[in-house]
Amino acid sequence: MMDLKNKRVLVVGLGKSGLSAAMFLRKLGARVTVSDTRSATALAKETPALLDAGIMVEAGGHGLLTFRRQDLIVVSPGVPMDTPEVKQSLDYGMKVIGELELASCFLKGRIVAITGSNGKTTTTTLVGKIFADAGGPTQVGGNIGVPVIELVENSTPETTNVLEVSSFQLETIEEFHPHIAVVLNITPDHLDRHGSFEAYAAAKARITERQEADDFLVLNGEDKATQMVAAKTRAQVFWFSGRRPIKQGAFVHGDSILFIPRESAKAEPVMPVSEIHLKGSHNVENVLAAVCAARLAGIPAEKIRASVASFKAVEHRLEFVRTVNGIEFYNDSKATNVDAAMKALASFPKGIHLILGGKDKDSDYTTMSDMLRERVKAVYSIGSAAEKIERQLQGVVKMVSAGTLQAAVNEAAKAATAGEVVLLSPACSSFDQFDNYEHRGRMFRQFVNDLALT
Repeated sequence: MMDLKNKRVLVVGLGKSGLSAAMFLRKLGARVTVSDTRSATALAKETPALLDAGIMVEAGGHGLLTFRRQDLIVVSPGVPMDTPEVKQSLDYGMKVIGELELASCFLKGRIVAITGSNGKTTTTTLVGKIFADAGGPTQVGGNIGVPVIELVENSTPETTNVLEVSSFQLETIEEFHPHIAVVLNITPDHLDRHGSFEAYAAAKARITERQEADDFLVLNGEDKATQMVAAKTRAQVFWFSGRRPIKQGAFVHGDSILFIPRESAKAEPVMPVSEIHLKGSHNVENVLAAVCAARLAGIPAEKIRASVASFKAVEHRLEFVRTVNGIEFYNDSKATNVDAAMKALASFPKGIHLILGGKDKDSDYTTMSDMLRERVKAVYSIGSAAEKIERQLQGVVKMVSAGTLQAAVNEAAKAATAGEVVLLSPACSSFDQFDNYEHRGRMFRQFVNDLALT
């Protein structure tokens, strides 16, 4: 455990996790400074509480001298590691970690960590529910909403900490050590931040970096990039597959989910697939991953079955909003990359009016072409990525330049007919027009609820 009393610590980035980290460090007796590129006016809401706690605030940019004076630098997930001041600090040999690494130094209990390009939030929420329903003390947090640092205070040696972890968080780990690590899938995402798919995949693979022989790594048997992580681990590898039997892990056989606890062992029945109340085959995979994690933790199959059967879709993930004039509206605002949007499209046979766009992440939208031709009647483009989307998908499907989310909802509602679906699955981040994907999803729901019945 770090001794940070009277140490000079800089927190870079004042998002939710940065703010929590700064307050946590101050309670430990550290001499804390926070630095953010936003202006003092933009930080006016956060500044009074920080100053009251004795934390120095640097707004409007990062000062290199501020960085050089520190014993420790804690970088928030939203701050790229190639930020000039951060990069220079690393070059000078200074200690630079992230909020996840900081929290893991103080967090008590076992860690179940879940990463992947898509499905992290659903799987993390489901795993947390299974563990909580089984009766043990359970906390859920990380990239899912509650910063890991906020879980420290209530953690005990008996606690299971179920954490959603992103590639941004995994970039800055050193000793982070999950007992059970899950990699759901690795498909192109955040290429604007990582620079290449290889760098992004390498960041994801770091989840198993500190695992040992008595730990477990759960991997997707149908995802090539995920399979590669098996070569990088010392942990015991378990697989999941929705398509075929596997030697060790969870899979679908006929209409049932089975689990094999070790090679050559008899398969254990867990539950019928029909009891999964989530749309899409990708959600069956999410359940399989959750089954692996729960069985490896010793939770009985009957308890897993009961938890899964009572689990509903998480907010902003293929979330049914309402039916208007026979048209169903679904909020999949959490689909911030192309692969996630394609999984959403695969959940509906045809007759889809798709709202696509936002802030581009250096994505290739042409990979959606076949799926769009097969299932989508029209695409309604929004946000700063609209022009690129329209250019790449020209001639593939009917395009409607909506510009804003409200206009897209109204246009789609007018064009769709009874029995069809209006789907917000934007394949982009939200930061051009919204605070985050939750804000975008809430506004979508509001616009849909404002539609009049005829």
